[in-house]
Amino acid sequence: MRRQRIRFLLTFLSGIVAAVLVATLSSSVTSLAATRYEDLSLFTNVLNLVRRNYVEPIDEAALVRGAVRGMLEELDPHSTFLDSEAYREMQVDTRGQFHGLGIEITKSKDGFIEVVAPIDGTPASEAGIRPRDLIVSICPTEVPEDWTEDCRSTKSMTLFDAVQLMRGRKGTEITIEIFRDDFDAPERVTVVRDVVKVVSVSGRMLEPDYAYVRIRAFQERTIEDLQSVLTALHEESKREFAGLVLDMRDNPGGLLDQAVKVADAWLSDGLVVYTKGRVESQLQEFSAHRDGTEPTYPIAVLVNEGTASASEIVAGALQDQRRALVIGQKTFGKGSVQTVYPLEGDAGLRLTTALYYTPAGRSIQEVGIQPDIEVAAGAQGADGAAELKRRRLRESDLEGHFRHGETDDPQSAEPPPGPGADASDATQEEAPEDLQLARALEVLKSWTYFERLRPDAGPRSETSLQARAVETPSTAATP
Repeated sequence: MRRQRIRFLLTFLSGIVAAVLVATLSSSVTSLAATRYEDLSLFTNVLNLVRRNYVEPIDEAALVRGAVRGMLEELDPHSTFLDSEAYREMQVDTRGQFHGLGIEITKSKDGFIEVVAPIDGTPASEAGIRPRDLIVSICPTEVPEDWTEDCRSTKSMTLFDAVQLMRGRKGTEITIEIFRDDFDAPERVTVVRDVVKVVSVSGRMLEPDYAYVRIRAFQERTIEDLQSVLTALHEESKREFAGLVLDMRDNPGGLLDQAVKVADAWLSDGLVVYTKGRVESQLQEFSAHRDGTEPTYPIAVLVNEGTASASEIVAGALQDQRRALVIGQKTFGKGSVQTVYPLEGDAGLRLTTALYYTPAGRSIQEVGIQPDIEVAAGAQGADGAAELKRRRLRESDLEGHFRHGETDDPQSAEPPPGPGADASDATQEEAPEDLQLARALEVLKSWTYFERLRPDAGPRSETSLQARAVETPSTAATP
């Protein structure tokens, strides 16, 4: 009898607890739903008031799109609404062919449009436009209807607006005003648009046995282009490389899957990158495979402030896996992943859905990839002009960016110390035309030289980069 009473009491108490939990949960859900309803009601009321009382007739569709843009501006600098034109432009960029000038652009810290680099063989390159030039105003041949001037300053112009103005039909002209550090005043440059085909990968032999590969962006065919370039360079070299320079300076990134495949070309196993987000589908790991891996020759990766996103993934993977030394300057620091969702009316939503981490668990958000060997940029112009001292824009300069401390993975590890990590080379008396490339080639040669001095040195292809690195002395150092 006593046991029955105890059992009844426990059942009764369990029922009360369950009822309280259900009531609390129901109250919480009801409160959340009420808050959401109030927010939607507020938006609807404001829209109705504007529609009925604003001094001029309005385009309601434009008003709603503006509200969506404003909502996304409350998030981070990489989450944006893409109208039908912007959505098409994004798809064009990943395919790598369009009509325009052939320049990669970004926003400078003072607000003007800055040239990252002209693409070789394009109208911009032939017109003499250089890296770091500021495009201070744009004077389109066909002036938009809402303009009251022939030229408009780029200071308050978005990158998308600038791209839209500078792209156009083949054979048409556009005038832009360029300012350079050695100019007294902006100068006008007229450029005739043409078909621009962005070659994402190019390469050449720097010297016998030393190869150079440049990756400009990660597009739909980047891995196929890389494989073609490497095959051609191997045929030209006729024997295994003594070293390779992988140049990803001013590479703004692109497609994540292409970055993973590029890193996989030089890694035979282990992690390349992993991502974490709020939803389970964003918890992903990307690993390297042995098939198709290049021989284990030394690699020097060149980076700078313009190395961002997907290119930072490649640099971080090769650095953490001790497969390459990273040389140059600290990278941009974009450690977030954007997913593009198609919307009604051929529009799209680019939304930050995850953060990515290097194999050692590092988030490079805001802080970037720190080179193993830091080398300041030397003059890169054909005339040997001195390096421009203007500071480049980084992720940490963007309003609303994720802070590095907010993105730490609790399971992260310190990056493995790279050989020569304390070396620096910012005090050279005479800078060659490309100081960073020259230093990369010098480092590769020192690896090969000291490898030959080892009494137990076997065939070059059987020696890992890590073994070479132990023997290395510290080195003193798009429209």
